[in-house]
Amino acid sequence: MGNGGVAAREGGHLWVLCPSYRDAPSFRILRSNTRAAVDGTAVLADLDLTFVVVDDTGGCDPEVELLLELPDVRLVTPPFNLGHQRAIVYGLRKLLPSVADDDLIVTMDADGEDRPEDLPALVEPLMKTPDSFRSLCVARRTERSESLQFKVLYTLFRAMFRTLTGTTVRSGNFAAYRGWLAKRMLLHPYFDLCYSSTLISLRFSTISVPCPRGERYEGRSRMSPLALFMHGVRMLMPFTDRIAVRALTAFSALFGIGILCAVAVASIRIFTNAAIPGWTTFTLLGTFILSVVALGNFVVLFAVFSHSRGLSLANLEAWQEDTDG
Repeated sequence: MGNGGVAAREGGHLWVLCPSYRDAPSFRILRSNTRAAVDGTAVLADLDLTFVVVDDTGGCDPEVELLLELPDVRLVTPPFNLGHQRAIVYGLRKLLPSVADDDLIVTMDADGEDRPEDLPALVEPLMKTPDSFRSLCVARRTERSESLQFKVLYTLFRAMFRTLTGTTVRSGNFAAYRGWLAKRMLLHPYFDLCYSSTLISLRFSTISVPCPRGERYEGRSRMSPLALFMHGVRMLMPFTDRIAVRALTAFSALFGIGILCAVAVASIRIFTNAAIPGWTTFTLLGTFILSVVALGNFVVLFAVFSHSRGLSLANLEAWQEDTDG
């Protein structure tokens, strides 16, 4: 991890971590605006501000190297492109040895869509309770500036997300917390799947701060439709347990309905002289097939859930010992 030679000041430390995929020009603007926002806030002005840029090109962006000329910038370079979610986690884990328990950590995008002027409001709840290290502040999106097509697709995704998980997602990468919490929560393997949704899946003491979505400083988003789709899938992964429980409930209900329908039709044929329409047989057959499929899904989901849950936490004790050491 490169170090721009930052001199520490009394009053604590504020780390601002940004993933960058060929967004060095935008980051320069974001850095300037963030400095202005921090220096203009009395409770933050005494903090030592350091920016950590995670070069998600894997060292292929020559403009990122030039950022080390800035005295308050550190650079983290993964071995290859990770995607912005995993890049944030990679950068945070690399940063943790330099972080004190009472330090403030803010994660935000480098392109300006997370607005620097909202940073003071985001960290304000943490500054009001300096002795409480367990709180997590996340930005709740109140406005978005994307195209109509994106807004429609995003609305559909939110509806699907709510149906599958029982949770509404209205936050992104813009979040703030203390170093104490970072050193503990980043041990969780869900962060290897998706940073933003793991923040809301682990049920911390979470404070939502209204923040409108900003506009990019320069250029256009490099997220392709496929990349957006994959990002949406990854956001669901930390909620595997909730999705499995909801799916198991639905499949169990469908299987139960199939059995009841079969018993009802068989009882009518055996114990009454009532005529049964021809379509009833086909309906019963279809219901039976769906019931068998539901039972199969029940077994598969239960096996996958229990297996993945066990594997995900298998090495937690050894990981904790390495971290403490």
